[in-house]
Amino acid sequence: MASDEISDGEGEVRESRQKLVFTGLCIDLLVLIPESIAVILSGSMTLFADIIKGANEILATTFALIIIRRVTIGGKFTYDYGMGKFESLTRIITGGVMFISIVILLLFTFNRILHPEHFDMNAALIGIPLMILVSVTDSYHWKKNYSLAQKEPTPIMEAQWRLRRAKTFSDLLILFALVLSVLLVQYSWSEYIDPIASLVIIGFLLFAGYREISSSLPDLFDKTLEEELQIVILKELVGSFDKFHEFHGVRSRRSGTRIYIDIYLGFDPEQKVKDMQESIDSLKGSLEALIPGSVVCIIPTSEKDVQQASS
Repeated sequence: MASDEISDGEGEVRESRQKLVFTGLCIDLLVLIPESIAVILSGSMTLFADIIKGANEILATTFALIIIRRVTIGGKFTYDYGMGKFESLTRIITGGVMFISIVILLLFTFNRILHPEHFDMNAALIGIPLMILVSVTDSYHWKKNYSLAQKEPTPIMEAQWRLRRAKTFSDLLILFALVLSVLLVQYSWSEYIDPIASLVIIGFLLFAGYREISSSLPDLFDKTLEEELQIVILKELVGSFDKFHEFHGVRSRRSGTRIYIDIYLGFDPEQKVKDMQESIDSLKGSLEALIPGSVVCIIPTSEKDVQQASS
C-alpha cells in the first residue's frame, strides 16, 4: 500500500509537471503572433531579437515536453538507462540552434547600428502591454517550475525554471527599452536604444547556448561523477572494509535524473553466499541513501576478471 501511495504521488507530480511545461509552451506560441505583427509594422530589432530567442526557447521546451511524456509513460519503451542521453542530445541541438540565431541577429543588429532608423510607435503600442503581460506570466511559471523542481529535482525542471527566470528578466529589459524609447523619442540618439537592447538579448542567447552545450556534453560522453560524490563512495567503502577483501574499481555515470554506480569488489572465496549477499545489500543500501537518485550495483569480481577486462 505504501509503495502504491508513493507511486501515485510521483505520478501526480509528473502530471502537474507535464501540464505546467505544456501551458508554458502554449503561451510562448501565442506570444509570437502579436510580437511578429509588431516587428512587421515597426521593424524593431529588440522585438525581432526576442522572437528569435523565443523560437529557441520553444524548441527547448518542446524537447523537454517530449522527454517528460516519455518518462510519464514509463515502461512502454526499451531504454534500460532512461532518457538521459536523449535529453543531453536535445539540449546540445538547442544550444547549436541558439548559436546560429546569434549570428543572424548580430548581422541584423550591426546593420541597424550602422543605419539607424527612427523609432516606430507601433512597437510601443503592441510591445509595452504585451511585455507587461508576458513578464507577469513568465514570473509565475518561474516560481511554479522552481517549486516543482524542489519537490522532484530533475535536469529538465532545473532547466525549465532557469529558462523562465531568464525570460522574465528579458521581458523586463524589453519593456524598459520600449518605454525608454517612447520617453526619449525626441532625441536623435534614442534610435540606438533599440539595437543596443537587442545586443543584450543576444548576450542572453550566447550564455544560454553555451550553458546548454557545456552542461550536456559530459553526460553524453558518460563522464564520471563529480569528485565530491566519488569521495562519498570511497568513504563508505573505507568504512565497510571488513565486508570485502579486494577493491577493483568504481565506474559511474549520469543518465538524466539517475546516477549509475558500479563497484567491483573481491570477496573471500570461502565466504558463504548468504553472508556475501548481506554485505552487498548493506553497502548498496547505505550508498543509495547517501546519494539520492543513485542506482548502485556491487559486482563480485576476481583479480583474474579484472586482468581479462583490461587486456
